[in-house]
Amino acid sequence: MRTHGWGGRVPVNDAEARSRILAATRTVIDTRGAATSIADVARELGVTRQTVYRYFGSTDELLAATAVDAVDALLERMAVQLRGIEAPDVAVVEGLVAVLEELRRDDYVGLLLRADRVSAPIVGEFTSEIGRVFARSIIERMDVDWAGRGYSDAGLEVVIEIVLRTLQSMVIDPGDPERSVDDVRGFIDAWAGAAVRAMAAGG
Repeated sequence: MRTHGWGGRVPVNDAEARSRILAATRTVIDTRGAATSIADVARELGVTRQTVYRYFGSTDELLAATAVDAVDALLERMAVQLRGIEAPDVAVVEGLVAVLEELRRDDYVGLLLRADRVSAPIVGEFTSEIGRVFARSIIERMDVDWAGRGYSDAGLEVVIEIVLRTLQSMVIDPGDPERSVDDVRGFIDAWAGAAVRAMAAGG
């Protein structure tokens, strides 16, 4: 670890170094957006690029870590939007619409999923275990009595996959950029909402 730079205050351990790198990355994203690079973050910290590379192997890896670090805040914002929705299909549809809107606006979680950054490996991560944890967190924050509505644990896993694969598809090809939120909501209801309703009906 360097003995200078870091604004004159060297991190005491690797955990603090990573935390300060992520904080600096958020600062740079606030001004440079998708153009953010490891060189920018290193300048913000007063260290060399090699110092940042010690903790993050590429700009995409750094941005991905910044996104993961910001997920909890995004989930809390979503929980507020979904509060009071008890119908499973409505909650899933509104949850998906809310996630897509949050990803479009969010400067940290959403940055990697915009057209100028999205890539096959990133989209593929939607259905990874990390993706499933994210989707499960959304489902658990809903005011839906899943068991009372007839959804088993296995059924909930299907709902989680429906959520992930719908998000994956909408990120890969969001469709007409002029389409209204209500039109998106209607489409998602016809697709994911219908599937969730069919599960409740034993379909």
